[in-house]
Amino acid sequence: MIGATGEVLISKESMKFLEELTNCFGPSGFEKEPARIVKGYVSKYCDSITTDKLGSLLFTKKGSAEKPVVLLPGHVDEVGFMVSSINKAGFLTFNPLGGWFDQVLLGQRVKVKTAKGIIPGIIAAKPPHLLSAEERGKVVTKDKMFIDIGASNEDEAKEMGVRLGNPIMPDSCFSTIEKRIFKDGKKKGSDTIAIGKAFDDRIGTFIAAEVVRTLSVQKIKHPNTVVGAATTQEEVGLRGARTTAHVVNPDVCLTLEVDIAGDVPGIEMSEAPTKMGLGPSITTYDSSMIPNQELLEFVLSTADRSKIPYQLSQIARGGTDAGIIHISNAGCPSLVIGVPTRHIHAHAGLLSLSDTENAIKLLVEVIKKMDRKKVDSFTEI
Repeated sequence: MIGATGEVLISKESMKFLEELTNCFGPSGFEKEPARIVKGYVSKYCDSITTDKLGSLLFTKKGSAEKPVVLLPGHVDEVGFMVSSINKAGFLTFNPLGGWFDQVLLGQRVKVKTAKGIIPGIIAAKPPHLLSAEERGKVVTKDKMFIDIGASNEDEAKEMGVRLGNPIMPDSCFSTIEKRIFKDGKKKGSDTIAIGKAFDDRIGTFIAAEVVRTLSVQKIKHPNTVVGAATTQEEVGLRGARTTAHVVNPDVCLTLEVDIAGDVPGIEMSEAPTKMGLGPSITTYDSSMIPNQELLEFVLSTADRSKIPYQLSQIARGGTDAGIIHISNAGCPSLVIGVPTRHIHAHAGLLSLSDTENAIKLLVEVIKKMDRKKVDSFTEI
C-alpha cells in the first residue's frame, strides 16, 4: 500500500494481522482469541510476553534503559452481547456488553458462540406490517428485540448448544476501499479506507504491536522500556486497564484508541472536531481524564518537528483506559492518541490507514526521545 507522499505504509503482513484481529471473536470478557492472535504476531518482535489475571496481554520491548517504562495500551475487547434467555419459541433475548445504540441493531447478523461452535443469527423484532401507527413512530428498543437462530422451540435452540451466558458478536468482515484524495477540487494523493468491526479498539492494539515491530525491525534505539498492552474489558468499565497498570507500574502512558470522526452529517465541529484522513487525534480532554500538560506539549512539539499531521480533539462524554491508568499507583502522566473512526459501536466502522500509519510514526518519534529526564520533567513542580 502506497501513501499520499509515495512512501510504503503498512506492510502486507501487518494488513493480514489487522484483518485477522478485527474479524475474530472477542466481546468484553471473552478476549482470548484476539489476545492469542496478538501474541502470535508480536512474539518475534518483543523481548517478553506476560499476562495479568484478567487476560490482558503485555508485550515488552527493552531499550537502552530499564526506566522509564512507557505503557502503550489498546483494549482488545469489542462491544457485543450475551444470551439472557431462550424463550419457548426458541428465540434468544440478550444483554449488551458495552454501549449499543438501539437504532443500529435491527436486521443485523450476529454470531453466537456455544460449546458446539458458532451459530449465525439475526437481530429482529415484531415486523412493521403488524405495528400500529403509534408503534411505528417509536424507536424499537433492545428489550423488544430478539435473536433468531432458526430454532422453532426451546429444545431446538438448546440442542444447537445455546445456553444463558453465551457471548455474541457482530457478524461483519474486514475489507478496504482505495480512494483518491481531493482537496479544493485537486488530486492530493490516495488513501486506503478500512471497513470492519471492532476497530474500537483493536486498531489501538494493532498500533501498539506495530510500534514494537517497528522498533525491533528497524533496530531503533530508545532510552526506555516499552510495554504494549492488549487490555481486556474496557467496554464494561476499564477493568483490564486497572490490573495492567498494577502489573506494569508505568512511568508514562500513551493510550491508543479510536476517536469519533466528526465528518459525517449531523455532527457539529464543537461536538467532534476530528476528520477521517487528516491525521491521528491527540485528546486534550475527555470525561475520564485531563492529560498531563507537559506530556501533551512534548507530543505536539514532536509531531510538529517531525512534520507528522495530527488533530486536536475533545470528548465531552466517554473515556478510555487512560482514565484508570493516570490515577494508578502514585499517578501516571497520560495522554490519548486516537484514530478518527466513523460509526463506532456498530456492526462496521470506517477509518483511514494513513491516520493509522501516522499514529505509529508519531509514537516511534516520541519513544525515541522519552528518557528518564524527559519523563521526570512531566511532573516537576
